[in-house]
Amino acid sequence: MTQRVELATVRDRLAVDGLITDYAVAVDDGDWEAYRGLFAPRGRADYRSAGGIEGEAGAVAAWLADSMRLFPVRQHLIVNRRVRFGVWEQDTGDTAQVQADYVNPMATEGPAPDFVCGGRYAFALLRTDDGWRLSEVVVREKWRRLPERRTAPVVN
Repeated sequence: MTQRVELATVRDRLAVDGLITDYAVAVDDGDWEAYRGLFAPRGRADYRSAGGIEGEAGAVAAWLADSMRLFPVRQHLIVNRRVRFGVWEQDTGDTAQVQADYVNPMATEGPAPDFVCGGRYAFALLRTDDGWRLSEVVVREKWRRLPERRTAPVVN
């Protein structure tokens, strides 16, 4: 590899990493316009494993906006990012696949999370004239911790 190719790869990795971070921040902040802007035309998202929907990014953003109202406090932690660059139209590096684990604490009220889930994202990215964009996001929820049910004390 030449230094020029290595530098381009590092720049692409940083841009891809930034896009994944922007995704988490958009969801956590409820910035659905920014969320839609992260996707390439015809970009899709699939949240079915977490009880959600699958579809075009705009429709999914609308569903998320409605669903996330239940959780005013939320924070995605996206870690263990594995980035693989691919080939599109015979030009190396115009697609990327990112596999990343996530932990997502959320709260229905108050600052402490009462709902936590975790799993793995599969992101497909495409280099566009506007930079890297998401062509597909697939959520694979692996576990979920729900609020503990409070039982009424027994009165004798």
